[in-house]
Amino acid sequence: MSFTLAIVGRPNVGKSTLFNRLVGKRLALVDDQPGVTRDLREGAARLVDLRFTVIDTAGLEEATDESLQGRMRALTERAVDMADICLFLVDARAGVLPADQVFADILRRRARHVIVGANKVEGAAAEAGVLDAYGLGLGEPLRISAEHGEGMTDLYTALLPIIETLTPVDDEPETDVDAEEDPQGPMKPLQIAVVGRPNAGKSTLINKILGEDRLLTGPEAGITRDAISVTAEWGGREMRIFDTAGMRKKARVQEKLEKLSVSDGLRAVKFAEVVVVLLDAAIPFEQQDLRIADLAEREGRAVVVAVNKWDAEDNKQAKLNELREAFERLLPQLRGAPLVTVSALTGRGLDRLQAAVLKAHEVWNRRVATARLNQWLTGMLEAHPPPAPGGRRIKMRYMTQAKTRPPGFVVMCSHPDKVPESYSRYLVNGLREDFDMPGTPIRLTVRGQGDKNPYKNRKKSTPSRLRKHLGKGRADE
Repeated sequence: MSFTLAIVGRPNVGKSTLFNRLVGKRLALVDDQPGVTRDLREGAARLVDLRFTVIDTAGLEEATDESLQGRMRALTERAVDMADICLFLVDARAGVLPADQVFADILRRRARHVIVGANKVEGAAAEAGVLDAYGLGLGEPLRISAEHGEGMTDLYTALLPIIETLTPVDDEPETDVDAEEDPQGPMKPLQIAVVGRPNAGKSTLINKILGEDRLLTGPEAGITRDAISVTAEWGGREMRIFDTAGMRKKARVQEKLEKLSVSDGLRAVKFAEVVVVLLDAAIPFEQQDLRIADLAEREGRAVVVAVNKWDAEDNKQAKLNELREAFERLLPQLRGAPLVTVSALTGRGLDRLQAAVLKAHEVWNRRVATARLNQWLTGMLEAHPPPAPGGRRIKMRYMTQAKTRPPGFVVMCSHPDKVPESYSRYLVNGLREDFDMPGTPIRLTVRGQGDKNPYKNRKKSTPSRLRKHLGKGRADE
C-alpha cells in the first residue's frame, strides 16, 4: 500500500537533504542558509521495498500572524494534517532547542503518527543531541545522516509497524511529480511551466487553477525559490504545472541561492511542453520579459503569453491594442503566439488561457504530410525563387517533416551553405501561415544531397600502392 510521509522540523535541520535522499534525485534546493524551502514539495520515494509519497516542508516557524513566516507555518501545518506519518527532524549537533519542544507539542496534537529523527549524527559531538531527543516524549529517536545515507535501515524498520495500522487503499500507478522524465502513456499529463519576473503573480495564478492555496503567495517579491510542480485536472485534461522562481536580470542575481532558484526554473522550462510567460499588465514587455520569452522559443517550447492583473486596468481596449502592437514588434520570432489577458486574483480569463495552452500544444505536435509539403514548396519557389549568389543557382528539390515537438522540416537542395537567412525566414513564415502553426517554434534545416558522402570534402590523392610503384620506377630509371 502507499502512504504519505511529511518531513517536518526547524529550519536548517536537513529536511530537504533527506527528501532528496528518499526520492533519489536532487530535486529540492539545498543550502547552508536557513529557510531555503518555502513551499510544499512532493515526490515519489523508495525505501527498500516501500513506495510512498514524501513531502518536503518549510522550516516550522513560531510566527502565527500573516507574515511570510506565518504563512509558511500554515502550509507546513497543512502538510501535517494531510500526511499519514510525520518524520520530525532535529539537529543532533545543536541539540533540542525550545522551538523543538513547541513543535513537538503541535505534532502530538495534530499528527496521526510521529517518528523522531536526530539528523547530522556524524561525529561524537552529536551524541548529546541524540540523548536530548528522548526528552521530546515522542519515542526513541532514530540516528540519521541524510547527507551520507546513514540510518535509512532504521527508518525502514520504524515505518513497518505503523504502515500495518494504516487503512489500506487501492494501489494506483505511481508517478513522481518531480521527475525529469516525461510520463509514459497515451494520456500522460500535459507539462506546463509558468515563468516570468518576480511578483508577476505566478503562484497566485496556479493556486486559482487548482482551486486551493497550494503554493505560498504574498505581496513580497521572490517568495518562490524551488520549481514546484503540482498536478491538476484543468478543463477535463490532466496537467502538471511547474511554478518557477521569478527571473531577474542576470546582473542583479548575486546571491548563490537566487542563482540556484533561477537555474531550477530554467530546468523546468527545458522539460516543459508549453511555457506560459506571465507578464505584469502595469509593466509589460520589459527587457527581462523578452529574454524569458526568447529563451522558451530557443528551447523549442510552445509559448503562450499571459498578461496578469488585468482587473486593475481601466482602459482595457486601448491597453490591449498597445500590447498586441508591442508583442508583434518586440517578439517577431513568436509571431502568432496566443496573447491572453487574465486576472489571477479573480480568475477572469482562465478559460481563455486553458484554450490557448491546449491549442499551442496541438500546434506543437502537428505533422504535415510530405506530399502536401512538396506541393507547397513548389508554389513558394514559383512565387519567390531562391537567389543565385555568385551566379550559382540554388535548386530546392525535396522537403519533408523530420520531427515534431517542435515541428522540424528538412529541405534537400544544392549549395545549402549559400541559402541566405532571409530566404529561410521566408519559408518559415510561409509554413506558419499556410499550415496554421502560429507562435510555435519551427526548425528549418537545408541540406545538400551529398552531405552523407564521406569523400565530399576529401582532397584527391594518389593511392599509396601506386605511389610506391611510381617511386620504384623512378629508382630503376
